[in-house]
Parts: sequence; structure tokens; C-alpha cells
Amino acid sequence: MNVAEVREIAQQIQAEIGKAVIGQAATVELLTTALLAGGHVLLEGPPGTAKTFLAQCFARTLTLDFGRIQFTPDLMPGDILGSNVFNFQTSAFTLTRGPLFCELLVADEINRTPPKTQAALLEAMQERHVTLDGVRHDLGARFMVVATQNPLEQQGTYPLPEAQLDRFLFKQSMPFPSEEEERAIVANHGQRSGSPDAAALGVQPVLDGPGLSAAMAVVAGIRLHEDVVAYIVRLVRATREAPDLEGGASPRAAVMLAMAARARAVMEGRDYVIPDDVKALALPALRHRVLLSPAAQIEGRRAETVVAELIAQVEAPK
Repeated sequence: MNVAEVREIAQQIQAEIGKAVIGQAATVELLTTALLAGGHVLLEGPPGTAKTFLAQCFARTLTLDFGRIQFTPDLMPGDILGSNVFNFQTSAFTLTRGPLFCELLVADEINRTPPKTQAALLEAMQERHVTLDGVRHDLGARFMVVATQNPLEQQGTYPLPEAQLDRFLFKQSMPFPSEEEERAIVANHGQRSGSPDAAALGVQPVLDGPGLSAAMAVVAGIRLHEDVVAYIVRLVRATREAPDLEGGASPRAAVMLAMAARARAVMEGRDYVIPDDVKALALPALRHRVLLSPAAQIEGRRAETVVAELIAQVEAPK
């Protein structure tokens, strides 16, 4: 597989999702970028903005082992991971696998469950394996989490711990659609009762597991010039030095941003990264990894605004 073939696959994925999801083109592009970069995505928006449906359509375009978890306040870590259950017939413990054991996991309304249960995903998202009763179980290099959450202002939500937010490659906000897009949504889906179905709307699989592994190998081989590496590091370090930010992005953020830039380069048909690739992805890659200072919070500043200002201020290589 080469760059041109991976670019065509990415375009096919976006076109298939476009059959069912109206608008949200930027979100679909970020999902595809994260897929090729081997990262996880957090989608945030008010209820009813097609966060879950978009994730389901995305999963439909990939012939991967698919799992879904509806996070609730009473969900326990064992409900996600599974547990070892004693089998009286064999007099031995047998692993009952939870829904986490898949290749593509949709974690729906992840911030509606307490931090103890949210933390069950930490090892899986970073190491791509889980440990149960001292035994390691691999999830595979293609394991990906697409999580959705409602804004924290919504009643009954729990903020995600910083350690878990840092595991997400991107955080994408999904606002309400424009008036034109909303008219199209009502015209296309208003005659149906219940939730729309991706398969019924014509969304077809595009990529299988071996194909995804080959595409990810192409992305990993994309050239990253020293000047671009230095630019990524300057961006990330700027978040640690900004007076309006109490906490900045980690070195993990720089590594993941570099991989995402490689994926975007491929989607643009190039075998090398340019500064514009980094600049285009810096905001969704950094907005959830920083903490506002108390003074900035009092002034009503937003972390997203501060990060956007830093991106504009840090000089990019020519």
C-alpha cells in the first residue's frame, strides 16, 4: 500500500459517512486522521448532535470487531473489563470478557460514570492491553476508542481525569448544525421513528483490519523534518509557559501530534509533513490537555481560546 491508496481509502471513509451524517465534515476528517495515526477521539457536544450516530457510522465503514458501552452512574469497572468467573464443572476460573475486548470501542457518554469506572480505560487506551488478576490480555495494535460526552454544564456528569484526557489524541466539539444543515437533517430523517441506522442509510464498509494495519504502516513511514519536529516541541512547550495556563501539555502530546501530522500529510497526498499539517491539528490535539489558571478562569477565559492564541503566536518554519 502507498500514499495514494491510503488517501483514497480516507476519502472513501469520509464519503460513506457523508451518506448518513449531514455536516460535521471536520469531525469526520479528524476521526479518519486519528484512525490512521492510531489515536483515540473524544467527541463533545450537547445531546442530539449525532455524536453516537457519527461514531456508529464510522464503525460501519470499518470491518473491525466493534463494541459499545453506554456509560451510566452505576457502571462498575468489571462491567467494562470483564472478570474471572469460577466454573464449577471444570473447577477452574474462566475469563468472561467485557465489551472492552474489541478493536473499535464506542464509549457513549463517558462522563456520566464516576472516575473510578472511567479509569478502567486508562491501561487499555495507552498500552492497548488490560490486566485482570495479574494476567495481561492484549487488545491489538488497532484498538481505538471513540468516546462521546456531554458538556460538563449538563446535569449528572463527572469531569474526566487529566490522565485520561491525555490519552485522547483529539477532542472535538460538535456544535448544533447550521439552519441549512438542520433543514436537511429534518428532511432526510424526519420521516423515521427511532434512531437512524447506518446500514439502512447505505453506509458501506471500506477498510478491514489487515488493510488498516497496512495503512498505519504507511503513515508511520512519512518523513518528518527536524524543523517540523522543533515546531511541534515549541508549540507544546508554549502551553507550559503561558501565564493563563496552570498546566500545559505533556511530551505525550508532542509525540501524538507528530503522528497525527503524518496521517494528515498522507490524507493530503504527501509523503512528508509540512508545518500547516501541525497547525491544522494543534487545537484539537491540545485543547483538552491544558488547565486554565485561576486568574484566567475569573476573567472568563477559555482554554481553547488561549491555545488558539498560542498557535497563532508560535512561529512556524518556512
